[in-house]
Order: sequence, then structure tokens, then C-alpha cells
Amino acid sequence: MLTEERREKFTSDVADMKLKTDGSRGDAWTRVLGVLLMIAGVVGGFISYVNSLAQDDLRNVGSFQVLATAFAALTVMGAALYLAAAVARVLRLWLLRQLLEGQAHTDQIAAAIGDRRL
Repeated sequence: MLTEERREKFTSDVADMKLKTDGSRGDAWTRVLGVLLMIAGVVGGFISYVNSLAQDDLRNVGSFQVLATAFAALTVMGAALYLAAAVARVLRLWLLRQLLEGQAHTDQIAAAIGDRRL
């Protein structure tokens, strides 16, 4: 069976069962929040860097380094949220596909056993 045929069969099976495949409502918000945190982290880190260039006192420069590190952590946290939401969607579709294929195999086995009894 070709990939396109399998995809069409999967889509029609899901449509026949009236299942939602667009993901959970929280995935979209998590991805948006992840992108916003990444943007805020990068912009905040750049602003901290630019402001630290104008400082002469090492204590002030150290404070800006701590702030830039916090913004870097914010960027990493945003990337983790975005990645988790994207992977959750892929895994949800994979699990649905596995369930449908398992049901098809079970139906084939049941039909084979039913034919044997006759």
C-alpha cells in the first residue's frame, strides 16, 4: 500500500469514527506561550547586553550578566514548551494510528477465526 493510500485510508477512518485530530486546546496555547517566551528571552538578553556596555562599575556589569542569564533560561524554557507541545501532537496522531491499525488487525483475526469455525 502506498503512503498516499495509507494516508487517505487513515483520514477516512478517522472521519468515519468522528474523532478529533486537531490536538488539544492547550497545545496551541503552549506553543504560543513558548514562542513568546523565546522572543522575550532573546530581546531581553540583547537589551541587557547593550545596557551593560554603558556600565563602568563591575558590580553593575555583573548584575546585567545575571539578568542576561535569566533571559537565556527564559528562552530555553520557551523552547522546551514549544517542543513539548509539538511532540505531543505528533505522538497523539501516532497513537491514534496505532489504535486504528490494531483494531484492523483484531478485525482480521476475528474474521479468520469466524471463517475457520464455519
